[in-house]
Amino acid sequence: MNSSDSDLQIAGDLLEVRHLLRPAPEHPATVAEFVGLARTIAADRDRWAPLVQYDATARWYHRLRVGPGYEVWLLSWVPGQGSGLHDHGPSSGVLTVLDGELTERTERGKRSLSAGAQRVFAPGYLHEVVNDSLEPAVSLHIYYPGLTDMPMHAAQCAPAAATA
Repeated sequence: MNSSDSDLQIAGDLLEVRHLLRPAPEHPATVAEFVGLARTIAADRDRWAPLVQYDATARWYHRLRVGPGYEVWLLSWVPGQGSGLHDHGPSSGVLTVLDGELTERTERGKRSLSAGAQRVFAPGYLHEVVNDSLEPAVSLHIYYPGLTDMPMHAAQCAPAAATA
């Protein structure tokens, strides 16, 4: 039997049949949902852009949202500012570049992250994020569980070859 032989036909907008849909979760619980939350916040420029400040002496950061077990942070980076080599302890995360360009350095090399780029990382992921460009940058960071530890590490030499 193919679909044209069926007596079942869908008429109208199936998305209007509310009892067939799962309710939207109030808070994210999966990696995909955290990535989706980051994209939703990134798309709402009118909400986050007025909050951004630039500080020439230190990276600026602002906790944008707190949910059950997670935090959302907004950071700004003037040219030359970097995080230093670190991990996020027991937290997983999503890094999303909102404006400008950042460079992520790991033991595997370096990666250029332009506006819209996202990186998902597991607990213990070791990296350094730097603004190597000539323009300021803004990024969004979601940590689950909320960031309680950010151990710094001695600088390591990463291979010079850039990766995609």
